[in-house]
Amino acid sequence: MSRLSVPCHVKGTVALQVGDVRTSQGRPGVLVIDVTFPSVAPFELQEIMFKNYYTAFLTIRVRQHTSTHTPAKWVTCLRDYCLMPDPHSEEGAQEYVSLFKHQMLCDMGKVLELRLILRQPSPLWLSFTVEELQIYQQGPKSPSMTFPKWLSHPVPCEQPAPLLEGLPDPSRVSSEVQQMWALTEMIRASHTSTRIGRFDVDGCYDLNLLSYT
Repeated sequence: MSRLSVPCHVKGTVALQVGDVRTSQGRPGVLVIDVTFPSVAPFELQEIMFKNYYTAFLTIRVRQHTSTHTPAKWVTCLRDYCLMPDPHSEEGAQEYVSLFKHQMLCDMGKVLELRLILRQPSPLWLSFTVEELQIYQQGPKSPSMTFPKWLSHPVPCEQPAPLLEGLPDPSRVSSEVQQMWALTEMIRASHTSTRIGRFDVDGCYDLNLLSYT
């Protein structure tokens, strides 16, 4: 599936004064980064890619366009996504991360704004953020491939020969089995039919009369 880069404006980082352990005075453990799209109409977000820098947990909220008569609303689409799985090491501290729309908790259509909430509870890392942020939307769908008609419906002369020669025709076998089944039911239903092909006792010939003396 194709994707297109969405031009965006990343606002400055805002430090929240509530929520998590404050690493130092004026340096709390929660940061907020707002992303706007001034030159783009509401779009369907396909992927978010960035380089992490010592952020432990990430929450993503989007402001979506609903209708002309209803104000746009903020929706949480990803909550406390772990970017550093081990708090005692730097695993994942400076790695590139890609988040796709199927990982989100809500529909990613008609996006107007994006808000990243970064959290680092540990006092070991005083500075954390995300870098090289890139937003992608779903590109135009590729045209469906149309197969030639002869591939799905070959003409009789182009149909492949049976792999196993000498096997009975399935349709013919099926009809013969049905005929045998019908005949069996008829024999069971009619008692007199069971005597077909046998001689009655009264109609038997006396073999002694036909013997030579």
